[in-house]
Amino acid sequence: MNTNRELNYRLFVQLEEDFRRTEIKSEFARYDDIRNGSVEKVRENFEEIKVHYYEGKGVLSDNLLRNNQYHFVIGTGIIARVCIDGGMGHNVAYTLADIYIRRCDKCTQPEEVILLTGEMMLDYAERMHELRKADSVSLHVRRTVDYIYQHLGEHLTLEAAAAHEGLNPSYLSKLFAKEMHIPLKAYILKARISTAQNILVFSDFPIAEIAASLGFSSQSAFSAAFRRFTGMTPMQYRNTNSDRYDLHKQEP
Repeated sequence: MNTNRELNYRLFVQLEEDFRRTEIKSEFARYDDIRNGSVEKVRENFEEIKVHYYEGKGVLSDNLLRNNQYHFVIGTGIIARVCIDGGMGHNVAYTLADIYIRRCDKCTQPEEVILLTGEMMLDYAERMHELRKADSVSLHVRRTVDYIYQHLGEHLTLEAAAAHEGLNPSYLSKLFAKEMHIPLKAYILKARISTAQNILVFSDFPIAEIAASLGFSSQSAFSAAFRRFTGMTPMQYRNTNSDRYDLHKQEP
């Protein structure tokens, strides 16, 4: 399909309306603030973004809500990739993007999307800030964390993680505990519970299915571990958060 005619028309309209897109240097300077974990700068940037949200943005839909959602998806995808480049595990970065895009999909007002944009930017910035604080974390440990998240549903062992990195299990165990301030086995359980929290909130998968998909031996074992971490059963957690995220809202 030849788009030259429409492209020329759109460029002419933009010229007539004196429309100027946001300078790419300015746009990526904001992404760099997130990548560098500059939380306060990101917070300041968003205060400005809220006031001038529509300036320099193309119109992606005549429906204002959908327009904002499209921009949100694009921005979140870029930020995830920028953070991966900055050292965030790719599975963590992309899964976090999935979570926010699903939340954006549930928004019913354009203003909700704008506010969610700020929350998303700050979340990534705060996580990158923590990564920067943990500069002493070795590449082996970072890759081990990524490996854990990629294999949460499997029988994860210290030996398997060590083999993946080509390290002695005892050495990896000591290195991980020293740098992450938590034993590797405890980190795996914490990662599973954290992932379960997201699944419970953003889906209606049966609890038994969630337990099995995250490598728990039974639903009761999952429920006991979940309660130790959160103080609630999985069902209580889902019910507490379902209204907030409007999980059961019928799609238009």
